[in-house]
Amino acid sequence: MRIHGYLAFILGLCVTVWVCLFVADAQQQLVRANFQRDADKIARDTSVRLQTYFDMLLSIKGLHAVDSQVSRVQFSRYVHELRLTERYPGFQAIQFVRQVPAGDLARYAAAVKNDATLVPGGYPNFNIHPAAARDVHYIIEYNEPMAGNENAFGLDLGALPPHRRALEMGRDINRIVATERITLVQDTSGQPGFVARAPVYRPGAPIETVEQRRAALVGFVAIVFRVHNLMREVVDTPLLAHMTIRINDAGYQQDRTPAAPTLDNLMFDSAGKVGSTPRPAILPGLATDIGLDVGERRWVMHFEGHAGTRYPDGTVYVAWIGAAGTLISALIAMLLVTALKRRALAEQLQRDIKVREQAEAALVETQRGLERSLDEVAAQKASAELAHRDLTLVLATLKQAQANLITSEKMASLGALVAGIAHELNTPIGNSLLTASALDDMVVAFERKLAEGGGIKRSALDEHLHDTHHACKILAGSLNRAAELITSFKQVAVDQTSGHRRRFNLGGVVRDTVATYAAQLRRANCETTIDIPDALEFDSYPGSVSQVLSNLISNALLHAFDGRHGGKLHIRAHELEPVPGQERSVLLEFSDDGVGMAPRTLHQIFDPFFTTKMGQGGSGLGMNIVYNIVTGVLRGSISIQSEPEQGTTISIVMPMVAPLRTAENEEAAEDQLHQ
Repeated sequence: MRIHGYLAFILGLCVTVWVCLFVADAQQQLVRANFQRDADKIARDTSVRLQTYFDMLLSIKGLHAVDSQVSRVQFSRYVHELRLTERYPGFQAIQFVRQVPAGDLARYAAAVKNDATLVPGGYPNFNIHPAAARDVHYIIEYNEPMAGNENAFGLDLGALPPHRRALEMGRDINRIVATERITLVQDTSGQPGFVARAPVYRPGAPIETVEQRRAALVGFVAIVFRVHNLMREVVDTPLLAHMTIRINDAGYQQDRTPAAPTLDNLMFDSAGKVGSTPRPAILPGLATDIGLDVGERRWVMHFEGHAGTRYPDGTVYVAWIGAAGTLISALIAMLLVTALKRRALAEQLQRDIKVREQAEAALVETQRGLERSLDEVAAQKASAELAHRDLTLVLATLKQAQANLITSEKMASLGALVAGIAHELNTPIGNSLLTASALDDMVVAFERKLAEGGGIKRSALDEHLHDTHHACKILAGSLNRAAELITSFKQVAVDQTSGHRRRFNLGGVVRDTVATYAAQLRRANCETTIDIPDALEFDSYPGSVSQVLSNLISNALLHAFDGRHGGKLHIRAHELEPVPGQERSVLLEFSDDGVGMAPRTLHQIFDPFFTTKMGQGGSGLGMNIVYNIVTGVLRGSISIQSEPEQGTTISIVMPMVAPLRTAENEEAAEDQLHQ
């Protein structure tokens, strides 16, 4: 009996040790996951904040791209209207750096001193520093705000190697370039800083090559940062009690070997100056590096986690579990020994009677359990039937609602189609009316000349005949254009409403459909190109093809170019390599350079009633209808490739001869076509 008790106690201890190890490992994994999530968020927020500043820098560059002679008053007012000190307090100053040849240096300095457009009396104390003999100087001319940044006014960046390299690189590649870690001349605290600059070229000058960009350079717009102020915007202050953040500049991205972290390239340390305060101990496994691209430079963000309430080390939980497991193991061992002793003292006869009584009771309980189970099964069956009837009613209601929404979608599409055709017909019909009026005026004038003079010269008659012939040509051309538009509209309308099968040219159907959206595409400043061979002859359903293309164009206008001033649509098609035993197929691709889609949106794109524009014109049925028509009516397949800010490409594979439909599925196909 004692041996059994010891074995039970040892087994309990083994289980306790295993549970302690499991809990410790799970706790460490949870802490690591929380730490990594916090580090990723800080890195992402830093990148977003820097991108916001860089976007603002590009807007200032755009001001100079419109007018290369932006005055000091205009620059000051533009920066003041941005309200940067209220919205983005992480910057030190915004500057304009002008490129000045050595021969113009004296004239330039005199012009700045006499510039009284912003400050009465100008800047008589303006001087270019440090003095250096160079062919080209890069001088800080505009400085906002001036208060607190006076030391930077007139600074010649060409005399400072770190600044000069960044300036020359930005000039040659036409992108925003940041400097390495620098100590700002206007900052007496000695905090690390850096400057991001964007080149400004003469408006209209060619800048395709490096030589052209060097010749067209006017100067640079710049933002001066103190890294401590920048990170104070990004990082939540309470988080710094649990985490240390260090940022080191690893050099330019074009450098082959990144620089190792040192005190010389340390941009930010949340724990303060190195050696100033004792640093808390780092938990094992709570350290990670995340790279960040900042103005053609490579930053390395190093994160370290400390033990505390946010990242507990888990020793307390393990100790409590170990103590509880040991106590429970001892109790189980004692209970086991007691039970064994009681069983040894019991009589064999009593054990047999007890076993028989237990068996009879178990049999009775089993019978009762079976009866209860049968009753529960019957009740569940009745509940299932009732639920089935309820679901049938709900399904019928949903189908009716879907039919109503589809009808609304079709009517809206038809309204857009009619509006587009009406807009297109205005031009040829208006031209015809204007030409007819002009022709009538010419006839009246000719009759007046004939009546007044009693005759007419041959030259006047020839001129009248020439003008009349030219007007007739304009009338005929305009009316032919109107007739072509009406024919295209009639063909598209008949195809979309009838759903009949016929032979047709794919390029003609696509061009007719695109023509009906010409007005909407022009209003959206959308450029459309069609690359379809003339030899692609189909024996299929042109109305379905037109409906699919109409939905794709409408979807692109509503979603792809949202918030943009224009875009490009490209529709192309080519015949695929024939596969033995299968019909010839064609790949039709519809692509745009719009905003693209996130993975979650791409995953749900074909779901009915799914839309990212609910309440703004989107019904959520457009792409579901496209999927049903392509797979049900045209017997093809459809796939979509898209990434955020990378545009969208929709690929449709369909047979050139649609499979014959039986009478049974004809009605179902018609329903899909009407959708």
